[in-house]
Amino acid sequence: MATTPTPTAAKTGAPPPRSVLRDPVFLRLWAGTTASGLATWALPFVLGLAVLHRDLGAAGLGLVLAARTAGFLAAVAVGGVLADRHSRRAVVLWSALAAAVAAPLLAAGLGRSLVLMTAAAALAGAGQGACRPAFQALTAETVEPGRRQQANAAMTMAIRGSTLAGPALTALLAAFLDVPALLLGIGLLWLVAALVPGQGRGATASAPAAEESAAEPGPRADFRTEFLEGIREARRHPWFLAGLAALVAVIALGYSATSVALPLISRDRYGTEWVLAAAMTAYTVGALGGALAISRWRPRSPGWAAFAGLAAYGLAPLSLMLPVHPVVVVAAYAVAGIGIELFNVPWFTATQREVAPDKLARVSSLDFLVSYGLAPVGLALIAPAIDAFGVTAVLGACAAACFLVPAAAALVPTARHFGRPGTATTD
Repeated sequence: MATTPTPTAAKTGAPPPRSVLRDPVFLRLWAGTTASGLATWALPFVLGLAVLHRDLGAAGLGLVLAARTAGFLAAVAVGGVLADRHSRRAVVLWSALAAAVAAPLLAAGLGRSLVLMTAAAALAGAGQGACRPAFQALTAETVEPGRRQQANAAMTMAIRGSTLAGPALTALLAAFLDVPALLLGIGLLWLVAALVPGQGRGATASAPAAEESAAEPGPRADFRTEFLEGIREARRHPWFLAGLAALVAVIALGYSATSVALPLISRDRYGTEWVLAAAMTAYTVGALGGALAISRWRPRSPGWAAFAGLAAYGLAPLSLMLPVHPVVVVAAYAVAGIGIELFNVPWFTATQREVAPDKLARVSSLDFLVSYGLAPVGLALIAPAIDAFGVTAVLGACAAACFLVPAAAALVPTARHFGRPGTATTD
């Protein structure tokens, strides 16, 4: 049990760490992440403008976006292995450069070759996918453990801010630039993501992770073996598997259900698109507020607090199944946004703390692969389920899953602290 330090210890102890936002190395990494986020969220909007300008058909848009998703899912696992096998900084560089090269190829194929655009979109998705686990591991290399929660909060605020600023900035630029020029601008953002981040300072492992990775390095295993090593490392942490299951339930069921149902209910129940726009904006603003709050809040049971935040997403489908005032729907989405970041930031921080440093990118890639990979499956199944059982029944079942699965995950051993008791206090 921690005790109150004596005055002597207080005088001789190290000064409190300065804010991570005053660290130039982290700020370069943050700028690169922000640029990649802006590029990621702007691309679908720009391609939507191409449909409005009749340079791309609706079917072509679906094919191009599907190719980007396929490229992302294929590359995220590969990127995790590469980021553990080689320099994380180098993986960020080359994957972001691949996404940058894809932008002029998309512009060249616009209105000329759907095949070229599809291939370029797959390349863009692959660059984005390979970046994600590398950025996650590079954050752990750049920031010491005591400041990682603040750093992860700043990272997620950059991503959430991009969801607001990306389409808005693109719409503003569209008044002055045509679609090919906007696509080239996305390529420039990826160049920033590739070139601005600096080299990490080297992984700083916590004691549990350091003990696991202290063995002498042996001969390099093949790709499949190294990927399976990442799965075995993930299985070593019951809290991680429980959190992944809870994420799948919320994303594949809750998020998918609300993505399909919200536009329908906004149109049919409230007779206006305002509810759709306001709810999605409230969710993003709530997420920004949640990230800001968790950057300083250190709950005594971080895992339980995180699972409670994740379960709050159930309020979104619950509000849609009830005949409530539209302000209640908007408020429910705001709370859901707050809750999702109360989960995400401690989740990323615990992964960086508990997972062996030489396997961190592979475990992070497993996180992205499962959570993102099952989302399209949920989206594909929700609409037929609504046709078969009705929107109220589907929303009710998905809301129940959002509440119950995180609650069950919180009961798993080590889930209360996202690791062994006491380890969370270092972040």
